[in-house]
Amino acid sequence: MYAEILIEYPTKKIDKYFTYKVPNNLQNIIKPGMKVKIPFGNKIINGFVMNIKDNFSNNFDIKEIVDIVDRELVLNQELMDLGIYIKDKTLCPLISAYQTMLPSSLKIKDNNTNYKYYKTYLILNKNKEEIKEYLISSKKVNLQTKLLNDLLIKEKVLKKDYSPSPVKSLINKELIKEVKENEYRINKEKNKNLIKNKLNNEQEQVFEAIKNTNQNTVFLLEGITGSGKTEVYLNLIDNTIKNGKTAIMLVPEISLTMQIVDRFYEWFGSSVAIFHSALSSGEKYDEYLKIIRGEVSVVVGTRSAIFTPLKNIGIVIIDEEHSDTYKQDNMPRYNAIDIAKKRCEYHNCPLILGSATPTLESRARAIKGVYKHLFLTKRAGAGTIPEVSIVDMVKEIKNGNFIFSNSLQEAIQNCLDNGMQAIILLNRRGYSTTINCSNCGYTYKCPNCDITLTYHKSTNNLRCHYCGYTIMKADVCPNCHEDGLNYLGLGTEKVEQELQKLFPTARIIRMDQDTTIKKGSHEKIIESFKNREYDILLGTQMISKGLDFPYVTLVGIINADTSLNIPDFRSNERTFALLYQASGRAGRSLYPGKVIIQTYNPDNCVLNYVKENNFNKFFNYEMNIRKILKYPPYYYLVSLKIISKDYKTSLDNATKICDYLKQNIDSTSIVLGPTTANLFKFNNTYRFQIVIKYRFDDKLMKALNEIDSIYLNDKDTNVEIDIDPLHI
Repeated sequence: MYAEILIEYPTKKIDKYFTYKVPNNLQNIIKPGMKVKIPFGNKIINGFVMNIKDNFSNNFDIKEIVDIVDRELVLNQELMDLGIYIKDKTLCPLISAYQTMLPSSLKIKDNNTNYKYYKTYLILNKNKEEIKEYLISSKKVNLQTKLLNDLLIKEKVLKKDYSPSPVKSLINKELIKEVKENEYRINKEKNKNLIKNKLNNEQEQVFEAIKNTNQNTVFLLEGITGSGKTEVYLNLIDNTIKNGKTAIMLVPEISLTMQIVDRFYEWFGSSVAIFHSALSSGEKYDEYLKIIRGEVSVVVGTRSAIFTPLKNIGIVIIDEEHSDTYKQDNMPRYNAIDIAKKRCEYHNCPLILGSATPTLESRARAIKGVYKHLFLTKRAGAGTIPEVSIVDMVKEIKNGNFIFSNSLQEAIQNCLDNGMQAIILLNRRGYSTTINCSNCGYTYKCPNCDITLTYHKSTNNLRCHYCGYTIMKADVCPNCHEDGLNYLGLGTEKVEQELQKLFPTARIIRMDQDTTIKKGSHEKIIESFKNREYDILLGTQMISKGLDFPYVTLVGIINADTSLNIPDFRSNERTFALLYQASGRAGRSLYPGKVIIQTYNPDNCVLNYVKENNFNKFFNYEMNIRKILKYPPYYYLVSLKIISKDYKTSLDNATKICDYLKQNIDSTSIVLGPTTANLFKFNNTYRFQIVIKYRFDDKLMKALNEIDSIYLNDKDTNVEIDIDPLHI
């Protein structure tokens, strides 16, 4: 018996199967999808079994498989086929596709650590009658007799709950013994007293439209913020489980996961597995094991949760479907929505895409009838749409208000006086965006990426948010050695400092990447704010969507137009979604909400569509621009980045690739470039970009594969191909 093995090295040069002999002791055990140890060159490495065959015609000296790494955790046929789809779709090595499906503890190349978690229990080593006789004869009441009496009642007890000395004595007397049991790190009980909210008329209509779907249909659920989409999801999943099937629910951010997961635990208890990057390797191992063993019915998590090996899937739900986080930026550059569509096709089940601000592509497909369009137009419960106002910061600066307008200051004070809470959004972290010298003009820049460093006051360092380069800030200019350093721009640290000055009695908590580094910090901040331990939550875009705080009556948005100035065709769409979602955090309960948007462009139509709470107007406005400029959803895109440590090499190869494309793809397709990429110098490499716009092009994938093959062995130039990019 022989096995075709895909080895652990993620390089396209050896992206093929290698044949190994299956030893006699493994022949009845081994099967496709297993991770095995194999000799390769002079090393023992890992690989995946792809196929099993009885014969091998070549006369080579075939090496044997050494061992199976894990007999329980196996990639099923659906996921193996899905890996091939990802390889073809994203032009990545097949092993990279499988790697991205697995949690860190199970990836093909690891130290093969045993991640199983054990608890040590104590049990009786004699029958109960003998123990009772011993207790009578001993005529003592001490820690030993207490432990024995406990075991007569409980059958087993945790060893760590008892002092070592009596435990050791009783073990030596052979009256008790230790047993280790494999347990899961995360165990949650269902809330037996849970009172499920009754769906309102709109929610009921959406629920009924989806619940009876027994085929592969994509639904776009467009529901305004606070309309109760999560309640609909819970009811749909409950119905799916009652029908004997399973469900996957994706959320875009780690910070959103726990609030939603808590709701799922209340409904479904230990039938829920969670998956996101903040889990430890051991926790991921446990959750994956539960799924493999068929012990859970629901998986809730971020992007990678779409790959969990659930069987008999009855529904897949993707909340906040407009979020960029569903697309992976590095190889393989897959989109979780594409993967969800493939899995739903395989299981012949519905896919729900939910959002208050769906992508233009999704909404256009819904209008054309490709997706089935459903709506939630009213806030659930007592919540009302907040009042939105726009403040012109050009006028405010003339009055000396550089960060907080008079309107926002008054609104915050009013909020505090009434015992309510406020959210302040600034889509930038750090203290200042740049530091320069007023004496010589020197600006701190990253030597690797040639962009300005961001100052973080709490650690007194300057950091590149692209490559991670960090240096300590000097007291004087490092160039002219004069005391002339100026702090320009605005970051969350600086806003926090100013807030504390203006409102000294306010309890303020900041939530950004710097304050959420530690495990569990997202949940801790959200929970403490929900429990009203703080009055003001200040943060970046991670606080803009999905969070539900009943006492938040004010949302203030600082520098609202910053993201409008990013040179990307989606900047209007992202800005509208960010501001609309952030606005939706206010007025979600009994108390009316207010939103103040501070901007230097008060006449900007995108901001005014947010003020009007009018997604339809924004959609029509933006679709018109996209049509004129031939961008999605009217055209598809491919982005190629040509990267080299040498400027000329990068430019020359970009020019060659551009010429090749113009000659080898359909004449109706548009090739733009080469131009410098938005981030031109990154980590000491130079990056040029080519963009292809196309509608129907049968030649395109062949041309892209050719380019990929040509530069496969080029040590000086790397070509990154991104099909359907979200950023260009």
